[in-house]
Amino acid sequence: MRDRPVDLKFVRRLDEDVMEFIHRKSEDQTEGRFTELALQEFELRYNTSKTYREYCRKKKLFPGTITHWEEIPAVCSSEFREFVLSIPDDKAEEISLTANVVPDGRQRLSRDKKTNDLINSANGILTELFLFPDIEKIKILLMVPSPRMAPLMDKAIGLERVRLKFGTPDSRFLISPMGLDIKTLLSGLRRSEKTREPLALIGVTGALIQFFNVCEKEGIKFSLPQGSRICDVERRRGQFGECSKEEYFRKCREVLGVEEDFCINVLWICESSTVYFDNALRNRLTGVKKNRCKEIPPWTRITAADTGEFNRLPKGKIGLLRHYDLTNSMSFAVQTANLGFETEEGFDTVGLWNKRIGGTDVDHSVGHPGGKIITRMLVYLMRRRLSKIGEIYSRLE
Repeated sequence: MRDRPVDLKFVRRLDEDVMEFIHRKSEDQTEGRFTELALQEFELRYNTSKTYREYCRKKKLFPGTITHWEEIPAVCSSEFREFVLSIPDDKAEEISLTANVVPDGRQRLSRDKKTNDLINSANGILTELFLFPDIEKIKILLMVPSPRMAPLMDKAIGLERVRLKFGTPDSRFLISPMGLDIKTLLSGLRRSEKTREPLALIGVTGALIQFFNVCEKEGIKFSLPQGSRICDVERRRGQFGECSKEEYFRKCREVLGVEEDFCINVLWICESSTVYFDNALRNRLTGVKKNRCKEIPPWTRITAADTGEFNRLPKGKIGLLRHYDLTNSMSFAVQTANLGFETEEGFDTVGLWNKRIGGTDVDHSVGHPGGKIITRMLVYLMRRRLSKIGEIYSRLE
């Protein structure tokens, strides 16, 4: 059986149906409708990807024989490049580089406008619910490269949308070819401290920890106003560089004066489209008594599988996280190497599985979601400037 040409009418209709599902009231986002849309995603992938079709046949799973979303074969993230369906560049609205996705032998992923609208709408809802539930606009300082510096980096593109939608006009990306703009960072923190206008600081977990460590060494502290928040994006999910989660929260509090509930971790992986946020801030502001975790939006499902037979584990048991995502144009079901567990409200992460040692691989290096090249660049740019932080701070008014 040859691959069928992509039925654009079917794809457009499916995109519209998924968009409609995303914007439904919670009581109308039923399990039955989710499964119905998931089976259509499976049918599309099965008929248009020879590699995926052969993979399913080996498992003796075909359209018409599957009746539930959890039966849909998941693509392993380590072999993701072989299964990805990416449109031609000339039909794309957006082209980005990703860490693991390599369609057509290149580290490029092309998406059309419909797909982008779907992903942006879904993640916009989550960003507002979990990172900015209490404000319309806030000054945002981003310790990451800008889209101008890294035009094909999907995280830079996504964070630019966050800046435009939620940031005040003086919001800034702080990393340029010259390195981290320490003066703008410190001046922004000092101004927020003096004016009592809340500020949002977004960066890679490891980079934030580097900054906190240097501040502690130099005796630099700020007291940001209530409502300020820190959002960290970590490549090594569940890991906080060279310190524990508790130590990280202590640094946020002692260096910047930001309470633990206003420190939000984000799971943002290349193989999936939905971005997952800690629920701590939303819980705090709504008065809901829930444990900190990443809540699962209605258009996704997250399960944990054992490392042997890949069977689903009970809630609370640590296993390999498997993502099911209606907005993911690359693959609806993805089996990752991220270790985590399901909770009553969502899920949480603890690290990465290392097959060679049969356990958690704790990587204490600074990791960036843009991949190894971006990570090396970020480390270089950070070190280049952080050594001057004491000198720059002493000259601030």
